[in-house]
Amino acid sequence: MKSAAVFLCLIIALSKAVAQDAIASAGHSELFNSKDFSGWTFFERGNTDPMKTWSITNGMVHCTGRPTGYMRTEKMYRDFEVTAEWRFPTNMTKAINTGVCVFMQNRATDAPTNQVWPHCVECQGMHGHMGDFWIWSGMKINEPFNMAKNGIKMLQPSNESPVGEWTTFQCICRSNTVEIVVNGKSMNKITGCDVASGYIGIQSEGGPFDLRKVSIDPLN
Repeated sequence: MKSAAVFLCLIIALSKAVAQDAIASAGHSELFNSKDFSGWTFFERGNTDPMKTWSITNGMVHCTGRPTGYMRTEKMYRDFEVTAEWRFPTNMTKAINTGVCVFMQNRATDAPTNQVWPHCVECQGMHGHMGDFWIWSGMKINEPFNMAKNGIKMLQPSNESPVGEWTTFQCICRSNTVEIVVNGKSMNKITGCDVASGYIGIQSEGGPFDLRKVSIDPLN
């Protein structure tokens, strides 16, 4: 019993430390400056060179989608709305996958390099599925009735733009809730996440896409 109480105290202390490190944006801020990757860090499966996956041309991020991994903010955030604008190529032969990860925590120092996703909520950006959620690495939420394995499916048709056109994808993270809004339409929402702050990540997962904007706004 004593060891359990000590462990619980450590968990509470760590949670408070994370909350203190996370910042609430003071106003609108562009997380991508259209010039370089200032403010971002990377992880790729197998610890490969991220610059072979991510590049910047004509003021836009281009992602090859291989290997699986992510670009992630260097700062942690709480109570925010993050907006990303991306498009998929018109010559794609299969559904291309990306997404925005929120409430991302640090990867365990001893985690294998083939274990990509840390404790986080994935706001699905896969073609045809923008509005689904995926829950990674032990993240706890209030379980909705439309949950299948670790995915939460949207209950309405996709509202994304046609292939080749820009989609505006927003994640509204208020306290421990996350809502996905696609092209101005609310698609899905989860509550009761076991953390309420963390890094923001953009996924590389399966195919190429262009990203022209990542911005953050505070919630009133």
